[in-house]
Amino acid sequence: MAVPLIQQVKVARYILGKKLSGEKRYPLVLMLEPLFQCNLACAGCGKIDYPKEILQQRVSVEDALRAADECGAPMVSIPGGEPLIHKEMPQIVAGLVERKKFVYLCTNAILLTKHIDEYAASPYLTFSIHLDGLKQRHDESVCQEGVFEKAVEAIKLARARGFRVTINCTLFSGEAPAEVADFFDYVMTLGVEGITVSPGYSYQHAPRQDVFLGRTQSKSLFRNVFKEGKRRHSKWVFNQSPMFLDFIAGNQSYQCTPWANPTYNVFGWQRPCYLLVDEGYAKSYRELMETTDWDSYGVGKNPKCDNCMAHCGFEGTAVNDTFAHPLKAAKVAMFGPRTDGPMAPDLPILYGDRAAATAVKVPVAAIRRPAVSSSVR
Repeated sequence: MAVPLIQQVKVARYILGKKLSGEKRYPLVLMLEPLFQCNLACAGCGKIDYPKEILQQRVSVEDALRAADECGAPMVSIPGGEPLIHKEMPQIVAGLVERKKFVYLCTNAILLTKHIDEYAASPYLTFSIHLDGLKQRHDESVCQEGVFEKAVEAIKLARARGFRVTINCTLFSGEAPAEVADFFDYVMTLGVEGITVSPGYSYQHAPRQDVFLGRTQSKSLFRNVFKEGKRRHSKWVFNQSPMFLDFIAGNQSYQCTPWANPTYNVFGWQRPCYLLVDEGYAKSYRELMETTDWDSYGVGKNPKCDNCMAHCGFEGTAVNDTFAHPLKAAKVAMFGPRTDGPMAPDLPILYGDRAAATAVKVPVAAIRRPAVSSSVR
């Protein structure tokens, strides 16, 4: 099952309108992070490293919908934390759907069976289920046994109820390409709409740092996974642009476009992106866009960004490249990413010793968290 035509048309029309108007920086997906609290403690997650009083905070329905209106992006991804913990999540989703936003509600699915009756199936709502591999691999990734089986059960239930369902998969170090291919083959049998895949970002506050891939490791892994898929003649469907897949296979030298996926959470508008959590916050979307020093971030521009190949940073770049070079994109869409030959060169390193010195990690306790505004509850 492909992404519905209505979504393809509306998003393409939105992007074309922005390009025709000459707008250089515009949002594609709002990363709406309504809470940091989670019912899992995954080894590679840096999002739950907050004091208890912060983990108990929630973005209100009013603030969530205001952020969507302020931003104007046609798609909204709702990560976390675990969004289904939020008692007002059904109202947030309903408000976004009423606004004709294409909502991807990201969940580990532990609570989905319990709460599914609170949601209505719609072409504007997709449950994006977190799965990082088959049973053993996924349960190791989330550091809890039995989660894979619960997620699969929830996927089957959601599909039976008529919901759109995708898989959200993050790959870490130690992955075997053949096992990843087995996993992709399996999830296609579940009737999901597609797979969203990305190499893990090395969160500074993640409990384990040995799980993350370096840039060259990521490219080699994805090349080998795609090569395995071609060998098997697998029919994988990805919920991503073909050019992003070509990028993670090492065939494109992309710079990130962090403004394409702006983040709003309990602290406000996060600078510069969903993954960098210690760079400050803006009070409004306009302030975020106008006062963030965008040129200080990106591969080769900031040491914190050098190993990042995550979709929330580079999908917008890939989409721009698709519009700029449609024939190149069509070839990749038809034949898949190239899996042999030389890789595209890495972007040059532009920062010096001073910039590198600012990237030294500091103890978590020494990081000053912003005050929570009175509009957040």
